[in-house]
Amino acid sequence: MVAPVPEDEERCRLHSGFLRRPFSTPPEATMAFPHLQQPSFLLASLKADTINKPFAQRCQDLVKVIEDFPAKELHAIFPWLVESIFGSLDGVLIGWNLRSLQGRVSPVEYSIAMEFLDPGGPMMKLVYKLQAEDYKFDFPVSYLPGPVKASIQEHVVPDSPLYHNKVQFPPTGGLGLNLALNPFEYYMFFFALSLITQKPLPGALHVRTSDCAYFILVDRYLSWFLPTEGSVLPPLSSSPGGPSPSPAPRTPAMPFASYGLHHTSLLKRHISHQTSVNADPASHEIWRSETLLQVFVEMWLHHYSLEMYQKMQSPHAKESFTPTEEHVLVVRLLVKHLHAFSNSLKPEQVSPSAHSHATSPLEEFKRAAVPRFVQQKLYLFLQHCFGHWPLDASFRAVLEMWLSYLQPWRYAPEKQPQGSDGQARCVSERWAPFVQENLLLYTKLFVGFLSRALRTDLVSPKNALMVFRVAKVFAQPNLAEMIQKGEQLFLEPELVITHRQHRLFSAPTLTGSFLSSWPPAFTDTSFKVKSHVYSLEGQDCKYTPMFGPEVRTLVLRLAQLITQAKQTAKSISDQCRESTASRPFLSWLGFCLSDTNSSYPANDLDDMGQDSIRKTDEYLEKALEYLCQMFRLSEAQLAQLTLAMGTTQDENGKKQLPDCIVGEDGLILTPLGRYQIINGLRKFDIEYQGDSELQPIRSYEIASLVRLLFRLSSTVNHRFAGQMRALCSRADFLGSFCRYHLMEPGLTDKHLLSPVGQGRVASRARGPRLSLHFLGSYRTLLSLLLAFFVASLFRIGPLPFALLLVLGYFLYAAAMTLLTEQGKLHQL
Repeated sequence: MVAPVPEDEERCRLHSGFLRRPFSTPPEATMAFPHLQQPSFLLASLKADTINKPFAQRCQDLVKVIEDFPAKELHAIFPWLVESIFGSLDGVLIGWNLRSLQGRVSPVEYSIAMEFLDPGGPMMKLVYKLQAEDYKFDFPVSYLPGPVKASIQEHVVPDSPLYHNKVQFPPTGGLGLNLALNPFEYYMFFFALSLITQKPLPGALHVRTSDCAYFILVDRYLSWFLPTEGSVLPPLSSSPGGPSPSPAPRTPAMPFASYGLHHTSLLKRHISHQTSVNADPASHEIWRSETLLQVFVEMWLHHYSLEMYQKMQSPHAKESFTPTEEHVLVVRLLVKHLHAFSNSLKPEQVSPSAHSHATSPLEEFKRAAVPRFVQQKLYLFLQHCFGHWPLDASFRAVLEMWLSYLQPWRYAPEKQPQGSDGQARCVSERWAPFVQENLLLYTKLFVGFLSRALRTDLVSPKNALMVFRVAKVFAQPNLAEMIQKGEQLFLEPELVITHRQHRLFSAPTLTGSFLSSWPPAFTDTSFKVKSHVYSLEGQDCKYTPMFGPEVRTLVLRLAQLITQAKQTAKSISDQCRESTASRPFLSWLGFCLSDTNSSYPANDLDDMGQDSIRKTDEYLEKALEYLCQMFRLSEAQLAQLTLAMGTTQDENGKKQLPDCIVGEDGLILTPLGRYQIINGLRKFDIEYQGDSELQPIRSYEIASLVRLLFRLSSTVNHRFAGQMRALCSRADFLGSFCRYHLMEPGLTDKHLLSPVGQGRVASRARGPRLSLHFLGSYRTLLSLLLAFFVASLFRIGPLPFALLLVLGYFLYAAAMTLLTEQGKLHQL
């Protein structure tokens, strides 16, 4: 007897063409595994559709499945669906490739994906549907950030409440530890980690991050779950009949006894009796907001612990995690939104007395989101980037993220008052507590930037721009005074502090459930600053004051490098103008050799021209002005340092050679000379002083043609050497004409850089000879071809064109011969 088809199975078979054939299961299998029957059938059908159906049709079918199927059948497809969207944790499966999906490239796929993954869209509806039934999903610990994974594997609960009461030990014979996550956590874990685990495709290297679906989704989730307007979260669906608000997790987060002080074993924490943090239903209002922020911070920033950071100070340390530029840009988006989120508190809610009044959980969360969840991990993240990021222009992303964190007033609803005469806005005293409680992010990272700037080529416009940006931000009126005040508070001698307070220095309550009890509010500002520094750097840290003598010396060195870089940029600009002005007319047609002995090697100034040099000079000029303003540097100090470093110019205004001493084998660089070369402050004028016919073949020349022309000219020179010498020895116009073409300028006219070769100059003089080297240049041949094409437009044939070209050149050569002879007569 055949078992009847259940109602749910019939709905599966008839639903929008999902299933091609009826699904029947033996009665005994149905009784043995009743919970596996329909989900396995639905999952198999959806997997088959990923191959057989286009993307748009699959998403439409998924929307219908989410609407029609109950949670007990959807929970089995949820892990597969999340992985198919965000890719696998090992990076093998790329999923929907959200990090490369752009609206202007793939408008249909982009629109469908964004609508499906919107915080009020079908995917989030599925999450809330499963959340209501309290389903749990296993997430492997091995894919968590390094410090978190190491802590859990050592049976120590990480400091974040995100992991509390979630670690699942493997069964007997099982492999690996897992976290038991609710659907919202599971979804956000995959979403956040896809930024790190998924490697960009080769064709996606030039994709603009801010235009990609992933970046825009991050912005939408932040705006939805961390609202800057309104006292409660926006509704979960803007359409009528949308999903009802999802309940908070059935197992509330529990407070920690301390942070980073007592590492309790997992077993002890699991068996210890813990009570609910807060039974107030209002606490359910922010659980999604708190979870989202913690997931983003843990997955994107918690890749370095304080112990790991201290180990990384060793020059032999191996990097454990290297963020990408895209990663940093997404973190900057998080930082900017958090500032806007925190600054959306009303003035009466920000005042200290507001803590004593009844405030909503969302308002409490706004007040403590940055110091509790972000500050420490962001500091360690930035420290690593400052110390290990390549010395190139890509550091601009890290720099702007850091500067965004340092300026919360830029994201406040009310704007700072504009200074007089268009000057920078003055930083209000309202922000003094933020500056003091984030002192290390201002001072120590500024020192880290100085060490980077001293090792970069400031002639580069991109590097000059970064120095300008930092100097401009720190030179904002009243900001330097706030930083100085914070340093004074930290350096104040400690009063008698109880043992309990000393513990608070190294164990700030920055974690635990957000609604757990607040630490006692200390009115001693000095104590708050010390607590901040010790919590980020440890009790034994050695603090270097930003306005102390050591940092001032670094600033003076940077100021002197800026002055030298300005001189170098000016010299490059002058050389470019001189080479352009002195270029002969026929050199535009390729009849003269290119200048292969330029004093300055190619850099990005050559690619962008005079406008780039002008911008570099402007950036460096303003940066120097801001640094002098911040650290009260006088012009006399700058002039003295400039002279001490040997930046004076010679009579012609050209750059001198790097600092050297003369040894037995020639010039030897001093340590100062090596420093000048590494930083692009001075360069040797490298010139080819050998036989011009034997110089290396350039990239703009045809190698085979150059060799052929060399053989031809060598044959002519060997056969007619006597006749050419006789012609060049004549005293009439013909002799001058031959000398102009057949004689090289004397080597005695050249400036030899090395003193070693001075005695051998006379022996290297050469007789008259014919040189056809210039005909091997692509530019020469292209110029001749272009001239022939222009002549054909005027109906001039090849032979008449050749005769005109020869005649024109003879006239030019005769004029140059006369001018050359007259110049020699004047020299006599």
